[in-house]
Amino acid sequence: MDKNSTSPTTIHDTAWLGRGRHLGPEPERDVRRNLLALKAARVIDDFLDLDPVEAARSTDLYPRDESADPGPLARRLFEARWRVADDVTVRAQLTTYEPESRRTKSEGVTWVLAAEAEQAWEASWPSPATMFWPDSDQIAWDHERENVRLRTTNRLPKDDDELRRLLRACTRQSWFIHVVVHEAMTPNALGSRPITAFLPPSLRHRVVEHRATPEQALIADFVMKRELGVGIPRGGAVILPPTPQAPAYDAEYFTIRNVILDGTEPTQLLDKIKEFAALPRPLPTGAEQALTRLRQGWHLLTPTEELAHARAMVTRYAKALEAMTASCDLYREAAESALDALAETTNNNTPRTASPATAKNDASPWKTLTKSLARIRGPHTPQPQPPQRPHSQ
Repeated sequence: MDKNSTSPTTIHDTAWLGRGRHLGPEPERDVRRNLLALKAARVIDDFLDLDPVEAARSTDLYPRDESADPGPLARRLFEARWRVADDVTVRAQLTTYEPESRRTKSEGVTWVLAAEAEQAWEASWPSPATMFWPDSDQIAWDHERENVRLRTTNRLPKDDDELRRLLRACTRQSWFIHVVVHEAMTPNALGSRPITAFLPPSLRHRVVEHRATPEQALIADFVMKRELGVGIPRGGAVILPPTPQAPAYDAEYFTIRNVILDGTEPTQLLDKIKEFAALPRPLPTGAEQALTRLRQGWHLLTPTEELAHARAMVTRYAKALEAMTASCDLYREAAESALDALAETTNNNTPRTASPATAKNDASPWKTLTKSLARIRGPHTPQPQPPQRPHSQ
């Protein structure tokens, strides 16, 4: 897996990102059960269930980075690996988090999911969300931050202020694509089905569908133009711009004038959603850290990767041992040099037996001491003078 294949500002085409909230009592149990079932059915190759603290401390295949730490609020970290068309490997990490402030039990448990394939992602591939979460309406894992859900239709608030707040929140740093559909008339049961059900599997869990009732046509159009700079035609739909807005986004182009809600496939709207999903989009808050954690904090290695990892560790330890040996040799040489210098200095300070000729020429003990000190101090150090005897009167 390429560790440097992404831009710091846009989502790379090999990545799939998702974030939401699980409102049930035991989210990690739901993930484990789903992973066990898919492994038994050979849908996934393997998975890991990790404690985030131990996972952060472990030695990984890739160089570690501070942003690879899941953080103090992390509850559990799951990894899964599977293969799609023509043996393309997909690696994915799901991390569950405690909410920053649990004011009410309805806040649920936050989850972040990052997946990456060995080549550009295709919408027809299985959704990474259903590799971890059961694709069942009985498990409430698909809630967005503003109490809207995937896999269903979300009614726009009737209150103007609530509508403004919702639209701002859904477009600012959202990990999902938000689509607003206006019902020209109240649809029947088939028309009430979410249009996201017609999307390809990998795109289905990246789109949040909002519905405006027939009587909300004017207020929804007015608020959206004022808050987002886009309008919604009566009986039509619009794909909301992300904030910060993608450079290639064209409000007119991503506005659909007529959407028939009778249970048939709304082809034009679906095509626009697919085109929008293919546009370069800015990385939302937290997405870059999730990708870094996936790439640099990966634990679920294949046998080939484990062998490569073991070889890399052997090479690393050999280099470390070589460096330590070289340091020991240098230290030993320095110590030997210091001992030689000390021995030479000690020998120089030892008084020597003077020969008879020398004794005649240099019989003064003071001169002998002066010469010994000169050898130690060096040639440029001033020599002490012998004491002067007082002149006799």
